[in-house]
This record gives sequence, C-alpha cells and structure tokens, in this order.
Amino acid sequence: MSEEIYTGLDVGTYAVRAAVGKLVPSAEGGQQMHIIGAVEIASAGMSKGTITNLEDAVSSISRALEQAERITGVPLSRAWVGINGSHIISQESRGVVGVGRSDGEIRDEDVERAIEAARTVATPTNYEIIHVIPKSFTVDGQRGVKDPVGMNGIRLEVDALIIQGLGSQIKNLTKAVYRTGLDIEDLVFSILATAEAVVSQRQKDLGVCVVNIGAATTNMVIYEEGDVLHTAVLPIGSDHITSDIAIGLRTSIDVAEQVKLHHATCIPSDVQKKEEINLGELGAPEDEVVGRKFVADITEARVQEIFEHVDREMKKVDRSGMLPAGVILTGGGAKLCGIMDAAKNALRLPVSLGTPIGVTSVIDRVNDPSMSTAMGLVLWGHHIRGASGGRRLGNFMGKFGDVEKIGSSLKKIFKSLRP
Repeated sequence: MSEEIYTGLDVGTYAVRAAVGKLVPSAEGGQQMHIIGAVEIASAGMSKGTITNLEDAVSSISRALEQAERITGVPLSRAWVGINGSHIISQESRGVVGVGRSDGEIRDEDVERAIEAARTVATPTNYEIIHVIPKSFTVDGQRGVKDPVGMNGIRLEVDALIIQGLGSQIKNLTKAVYRTGLDIEDLVFSILATAEAVVSQRQKDLGVCVVNIGAATTNMVIYEEGDVLHTAVLPIGSDHITSDIAIGLRTSIDVAEQVKLHHATCIPSDVQKKEEINLGELGAPEDEVVGRKFVADITEARVQEIFEHVDREMKKVDRSGMLPAGVILTGGGAKLCGIMDAAKNALRLPVSLGTPIGVTSVIDRVNDPSMSTAMGLVLWGHHIRGASGGRRLGNFMGKFGDVEKIGSSLKKIFKSLRP
C-alpha cells in the first residue's frame, strides 16, 4: 500500500501544509487521486518563502507530518516538496544536437541530449538548476513540434525554460526536511505544482495565468499552447495588507490580522459609510471603533499594487489582457473579500478562484485555496511516476540537475545521525 501513497509538502511563510493522496478506481474505469489527509500547521523559522531558522522550520515540518500520519493512519516516508522564494529565477535556453542515425529517426536519447545541451546555460554564481522545462522542439527548421520522438530529421533543437534557485536556500530546505526523517522524492517549484491542481489542459492550451497569493510572496505562471511561457516570484503578499492595516489603525499585527480576515474588502464602494468595527472585540486591549470604509481603502491600495506587479510581468511576455482562459487566483490571499472583482478590474481578464480539479475527497479543507500547492505536489508526484502525466512531463520535468547530488549527500549524513 505504501507504493500507492503520494505526499505533498508545502513549506510556506505562514503555514506548513501537507496533503496525502492515494489512487482509487474512478467512475470512468480508470484511476483517480483521492486525498485521504490534508493538514495545516502554523510555520516558524520561515520568512519570504525561505528558511531563516533551521531548528524552528524542522519542528514545524515534523508537527505537520505527525498530524498527517495521525489523520491518515499511514506512515509517511517520502514526499514531493515545494520550493518557493524570491531567489528563484527563470531563463530561456536553446539546445541543438545532430541526429546521428543513418535512418534519421529521432529517439528518446536524442531528445534527452538536446535537453542536456539546453542545460549548459550560464547559471549565476551559487545557483542550481531546479527544472529544465522543454517548451517546443524544432526538427530541421520545422518549428512548434511538441513530441519529436519517431519523426525523421538531421538537426533537433529544443527551446527550454530553465528554473534555478540559490544553492544555499535549496540546501537549507532539503536539510530541514531530511532532519525530520522524511526522504525527498523531488523538489518542485511551488507555482508549477499549484497549476497542476487548479488548471485544466484546455486552459493551458488556450492561455492562462495562475496567481498564488501567499503570505510573503505572490507566485505566478503563464501558460500558452500547453507550455510554460513565463514564471515570476513577486516579493509582496497578504502579510503586507496586514502590516498596512496595523499601521493605518495604529494597532497590533494580531488585531490587524483579525480585521483583515473578518472585515476587510478590496471594494470600498461596497461598504456603507456608517459601517464600523470595534477593535476590542477582535483582541485589542480596549474598545476602539474604526470605520470599515477606511480599512477597505487600505486593503484596496495594497491589492492594486499586487495586481500591478502581476500585470507588469504579463507585459514582459506581451500577454497583458490577452489570455483567453483568464486568471486563476489561489493561495491564502485569494480568500480576501472582493479580490476577484479587484483582479478583473486591474488585469482586464476573466478571473476565477482556483480549487483542485481531478481529485476526490471527503475532507472540506481540500477546497481551501491555500491547500492548492500541497494538492498540486501530490498530483505532480502521480504524473511524474508515469501514471498519467505523459512522456514529456514524466521524463523531463523531473530532471533535477545538481540538486540530486546535494540531496543524496545530505541524506547520507542525516541517516547516519538518526537514532
């Protein structure tokens, strides 16, 4: 049974989230992912998606895993782990190889050589390659080939997106996970995993942007014709809204968080001028009444800034207001009242809330937008293991580069330290 279990671990600034899934027969006769456990634990030792205190991070991850094991009744030994943070960058690369066979037929090994050639891009100092994502292939000048295996040609080219992260941050995250006794199946750039959970293949083909609003960062990925067109990590998130409310109301962060969760909205025009909030009922030391419209104005300003950053990233690839399948909002920040309308106005595109598709569960929390990355990691693992993800995803997006070497050496060290 342990072979069928897939675990996704999302280590975030605000919370550590774990999802556990297994394959069950579906109504259509195939197999479907069924989520048997989903947990969320407040995280410590994290800031802006990266680890700032290793011991605290290890204990947060341990608590999340213990709770997941208790809920599911299954011992968890391996997980797909999401990596995030503003240190992650992406760049385009091209690999070119010759097909050496006399019959000119392109085989799997030719495709792998082309992708290996694309990997030899100049990486910044101290950066490691996390993913090499092939976007499209060119065979003897014929562009736009999705899968060249079996075709005939002499020259094979691949256009790829190289996603890289700071080596020290990758090591810190792998170290924190290994110290809990868990093995890492693979590290996955969080937003790519999120998209696995909330976007259909048709939306990826048409053109769609997934925006994950976290506590300290906002991640986004743009798809077109089924391929990743652009990714970005923006150093701004829903914690900035809390900070703005705290400063504006001259109150504590804890009270500001309660104001944001229960009374904030991104649309000030929806609020009556007479509506008031008593901070004393939300944990302030004494009664203090503030206008809800004032809170809405503060919230609107910061949310507008987030979407301006998103639109700026879209402009970099000439897709501002030009994605037929629109924008899918997910992450904890997507639960903010009025954020859908604010996004529609700012981005000039249809906007919907991202909830996991293609999974079944009896757990209510599965439909929480903040759980979408953990769900996506479970689905990513299922696809990579070759059950339904197709050859390209299975073979190439899991190619991990130097991180595998880092992982195996760290694993040996921590296995020797374990009692």
